[in-house]
Amino acid sequence: MMTEEEICKRIAFFQDLFTRKGNVFKSASEVLSLSAKFTRIEQLYNRHENAKSLIPKKIAVLAPFTTHYLKMMLKIYLYRDGILPSFYDDKYDSITADLIDTNSELFSFNPDILLLWTYHTDIKQYPDLFSTEAEIKSWVDNIVGYYKRLWALSANIKGCSVFQTNFVSPIYRQLGNMEANYLFSKTNCLNKLNMELILNKAPHVNFVDVDYLASYIGKERWFDESSYLISKQGLSAVATNLSARVISNLLAAGIGKIKKCLVLDLDNTIWGGVVGDVGAEGINVNPNDPLGEAYLAFQKYVMELKSRGVILAVCSKNDEAIAKEPFTYYSDMYIKLDDISCFVANWNDKATNLADIANTLNIGIDSLVFFDDNPVEREIVRQYLPDVTVIDVPDDPAMYVRVMEEAMCFNWLALSKEDVIRSDSYVQDQKRKVSESFYIDYDSYLKSLDMRAKTGYAGMSEIPRVVQLINKSNQFNLRTRRYSEAEVIHMLDNPGEKRILFIDFNDRFGAYGVISALIVIKNDDTAFIDTWVMSCRVFKRGIEYLAVNMIYDVAHSWDCQWITGEYSPTQKNKIVSTLYDDLGFERLSPEEFGYSEHAGVLFRCNISNIVPKHHHIHVESMNSFS
Repeated sequence: MMTEEEICKRIAFFQDLFTRKGNVFKSASEVLSLSAKFTRIEQLYNRHENAKSLIPKKIAVLAPFTTHYLKMMLKIYLYRDGILPSFYDDKYDSITADLIDTNSELFSFNPDILLLWTYHTDIKQYPDLFSTEAEIKSWVDNIVGYYKRLWALSANIKGCSVFQTNFVSPIYRQLGNMEANYLFSKTNCLNKLNMELILNKAPHVNFVDVDYLASYIGKERWFDESSYLISKQGLSAVATNLSARVISNLLAAGIGKIKKCLVLDLDNTIWGGVVGDVGAEGINVNPNDPLGEAYLAFQKYVMELKSRGVILAVCSKNDEAIAKEPFTYYSDMYIKLDDISCFVANWNDKATNLADIANTLNIGIDSLVFFDDNPVEREIVRQYLPDVTVIDVPDDPAMYVRVMEEAMCFNWLALSKEDVIRSDSYVQDQKRKVSESFYIDYDSYLKSLDMRAKTGYAGMSEIPRVVQLINKSNQFNLRTRRYSEAEVIHMLDNPGEKRILFIDFNDRFGAYGVISALIVIKNDDTAFIDTWVMSCRVFKRGIEYLAVNMIYDVAHSWDCQWITGEYSPTQKNKIVSTLYDDLGFERLSPEEFGYSEHAGVLFRCNISNIVPKHHHIHVESMNSFS
């Protein structure tokens, strides 16, 4: 029995542990030990003030092997990633039984997350030797059909997102090296099955690439045959620990906890040497030198991150002009000045500069990943900006790419066209700021932008981006309600009572893609603004006026008398605290509002008093929005 003092010390220990960004535990045994210790004080920890910020999630793990240790390890990572988990008490190898019976305990549990773990032992019969391509296809189609039925059954659990692993080929190979030469080999059949599952994936399903994880650490370390025979543990302790970390990372991305920006030091980070000492001509980015080649390989990797939407920033202790010289001196460097959305080079401490970078880019400080070869600088940032993810940079630049991959900072759930153009749009923002300085008044500046928008009711093609906005937007987010793709798709079935709206935006400097999403719900004579989110990249452009005009049109189409909304304050959405006031809504008490479950600030507007808001955006609409 622990004393009260011991309990307080242990709670403080775990509070510190869970707030260390970028922390990767040393071993599976360490995580299991932490989990055992934490379990003893978990209920008390959850009553503590710091636990109030955790997002509760009900998680069901279904697998053909024992998942006890997987859930123990997963719990530690989930708490670290800001999720308060409660686990379904699954039965051994009961995937099909649990999902087929809608009266099962699984459905009563009503999970938010369903983790389906596929395993090579699930497959009882493989194609015969010398099977034809048609016979192999029939075998694949049969198994894919089975999982499609499971996905359809899981869709009956309202709001449930499925995370399913792909198949990992076992160590043993019936044909030895000949497995690579015949389509009918078990290895190639599983590879084809993995690909066909992707091609048939349901919208509410996300795949966890454990096949890559197994190849990364090696199948010799992934499988543990003795543990499987003794206690039906499907994975080794090392594999279980790695899988738990990755799954937690993905679940955190699903609730908007993602990294958006890679902040780079310069000297001995993207090139060899100190440019202030040796000049641009003296730094090492020589492709014919092993060290220079290592820095160029890292630059190339960084540019591949940028091409998928990661924002690039520079934070260097240097004179700005000197720091920029190598970018113009070397035409064959992969990273160019135009690739960097925010370039900060001065002699201030880097913690202050990182805060300024987040402010300039208008993103959260917790969206930053800091990569600096200097351990002193890294420790200062860790101490003063604990929300920043700090990479432990190795001494050897040849290992830079690997350490970034191991950090798994930019594990997002989906990729949209908006992600791909995001980094360039931040660079274009600098041009917009220069353009703004040429105009006497802000209204004239807005007119000069030649802003254009496409608006309408969201369909299946817009849903992935709408869900992404709902789960990633933190600043312009009135209620910070998170919805899974399955939940949003379910709303499409009832357009008479629920409308999902989107705004696709561009100006003369470039395209943004879909930057705002709204969910409006009819309740008798009232249209309630359930969700209103917008990308921070387009603040103060008049898009909020276009959006509220869209809401007015929806309310009119429903013959509503009132439009109501709610502002639920968070640490990050203060920018919209007066939005409804500014739009002419009146504040209400909860009793006047009529919805007792709402805890935020409540607002109402009578449609008869509405005058459409003026803006400078040219609108192309499939509806009557203006």
